Amino acid sequence: MTSKLIVKHLSDDNEKKPSDEITKDYGTIIRESALLTTFAGFLFGFLLTISVSSSSNFTPENKIILLIAISSITVSISLFIMPVIYHHLEYPYIDFEKFKKRSHRFTLYGLVPAMVTLFLGIELAMSSVLRNNTFAYLLGIIPFVLIGIFYKFRK
Repeated sequence: MTSKLIVKHLSDDNEKKPSDEITKDYGTIIRESALLTTFAGFLFGFLLTISVSSSSNFTPENKIILLIAISSITVSISLFIMPVIYHHLEYPYIDFEKFKKRSHRFTLYGLVPAMVTLFLGIELAMSSVLRNNTFAYLLGIIPFVLIGIFYKFRK
């Protein structure tokens, strides 16, 4: 009798409960948000340092590009932290699927300005080396075109 209770108790522990799945999904969303916020925060700090220490050497066009890049990464960070803010506003959840969809949308929308910032950053670096903004724009597009091609031909 005791062995049957132990076996039943062990099998109950191995069953997945719906709340376990919600916790797992929630943890994944928050970890993803934390990772992207950290990445964007480092990029923001790097751009801010450049704007404070080196912008006097930039052309007026490059100064505008730097300001756009800083603004863009600020929007990106704001969107990346939205799942955490949304969690605090909506907890406890009535509809967890709605939370997952909105968090996913915040992340996708945040990736757009992050990519713009990466492009502008690479353009600034190349234009300071090449001293030709047009050529720097063309070279800056290459990594993004390659990513698009790799994404298109993924299996």
